[in-house]
This record gives sequence, structure tokens and C-alpha cells, in this order.
Amino acid sequence: MSKEYQVLFFTHTGAIKFKRIMKKEDISCELMPVPRALSSNCGVSARIYYDGQANNLVNDQVEKIFQNNNGDYALIFSSDS
Repeated sequence: MSKEYQVLFFTHTGAIKFKRIMKKEDISCELMPVPRALSSNCGVSARIYYDGQANNLVNDQVEKIFQNNNGDYALIFSSDS
């Protein structure tokens, strides 16, 4: 079963590149403003539904990845770590 993730980026360009990658991988991806409960450098995030390991989504454009559990966001990845 797919899990819902919110992916945050350093830049708008990074978000657009990420969406292109997701399209090639046939993974549903919607760019949207960052939810108020989260923060970001650029204000753009991607909502994806993915059934693999979240760490497989990480590239140099990704700032943070949160798993969304009915509005409760759990930090899965941070570039600060």
C-alpha cells in the first residue's frame, strides 16, 4: 500500500526537477505550497504516494521528507542529518 509523503526542496527549480524524475518513474507527484505545519526554504513541496523506501527519493535537491499520517507529519529524512 502506498504511503503519502511531503517532500520539501531547497529551490523551486529543485522541485520541478524532482517532479520530472517522479514522472519518469511513474510515481504520482503534485507540486503545492508547503503545508503550514512544515517549513521550507522555497515554499514549494511535492505530495507523492509511494510504496518503496523513502530514502530512494532523496537527491541533492531534497531538503526534507515527511510521511503524512492523516495530517500528522513524521520527519523521515533531513539533509541536516
